[in-house]
Amino acid sequence: MGLFELIAAVEAEEKTLTVFNPEAGVATALREHFADRNLTIERTESDAGPHNYAVLSRDDDFLAAIDVSDVLGTTGGVTPEFSRETYETVLDELDETLFTSYDTERMVAASKEIEDRAWRGASGELHAGFQTCARFASQADVYTHLAERGDLSIHVYAHPEGREDVGDVGGANLHLSTATEIHDSWFVAYDGGGVDATKCALLAEERLPGSFYGFWAYDPETVDAIIDHLRATYVAPEADGTAPDGGCGGT
Repeated sequence: MGLFELIAAVEAEEKTLTVFNPEAGVATALREHFADRNLTIERTESDAGPHNYAVLSRDDDFLAAIDVSDVLGTTGGVTPEFSRETYETVLDELDETLFTSYDTERMVAASKEIEDRAWRGASGELHAGFQTCARFASQADVYTHLAERGDLSIHVYAHPEGREDVGDVGGANLHLSTATEIHDSWFVAYDGGGVDATKCALLAEERLPGSFYGFWAYDPETVDAIIDHLRATYVAPEADGTAPDGGCGGT
């Protein structure tokens, strides 16, 4: 399954958060809180049952339930605090919920979270794609530094555009390809260094200039699917030294 197909598969799993008997402003606060996620917020009233209680579902399947105060800090639409400790059961179900409007700045910030996890792990493989060499050039020093960390293996994927802007990347492996999915997608995936609990990935497609649509993943199977595709399609060179897709493979 290719990168775009992986995004489409997650996209098809849209979820709904239904808030029961919400206080004024709560539904609006939740919509703002999850504004960049492919998540529908609905409200409903019932004669019996708790107030400000939310149920997460996909189609007719129950996934999780949470008190809204655990999401927003308090009721009434205060500034939300996105804390895994306060509503981990819901976050576990949202680990592969799409975000819908990340700009380049937010993509860089999100990438740093996974890079930091790989740095702390100091082993395993980190795979990253920044679309073109021109875009990767500003991050080249970061990945050269990461390649020096313990037993961490670094693989970077990019369209050759701007190759002259990228200097020596040291021990990092630079895989060049003209494939559309490399040119149009941004991804960072860490294989966890043999520990499933530390596997994570970010994968997004640039559908409009400067606007990315994609998902976070902490599910080991999803992270493995991304990395397995990259390994099979771009990492292993053909007998003539080119990448399997006909691009410019190599380091």
